[in-house]
Amino acid sequence: MQTYRGSCHCGRVRFEVETELTRVTACNCSICSRKGALMHGVPAERFRLVGGEGELTEYQFNTRTARHFFCRTCGIHPFHRPRTNPDTVSVNVRCLEGIDLEHPTWEVRRFDGQNWEQAAAARRT
Repeated sequence: MQTYRGSCHCGRVRFEVETELTRVTACNCSICSRKGALMHGVPAERFRLVGGEGELTEYQFNTRTARHFFCRTCGIHPFHRPRTNPDTVSVNVRCLEGIDLEHPTWEVRRFDGQNWEQAAAARRT
């Protein structure tokens, strides 16, 4: 298990996550495809907001289950609480320090968020 540090662009929102970064999720839903994030989910107890709680703004839509957090200063989306499992935290791997996006060592898992209900049901099986 490794501890990764992450932040938004301006550095006001900072977090740490303890995980084995072996897989990321690329989703094609309306919000994920627009923000271009690569997400990695962890149990909430392995995520720690180090600073900037007051700098976060939250966005919810549709069922209002997922909680998307953005830095109110720079607009970057560092993490969210996903609809598929609101007790976890999905961090934006692009916000982690020291990640080599040119030579990733992880599996990219596709999630068909455009067909959310069917994709979520398939993931549970």
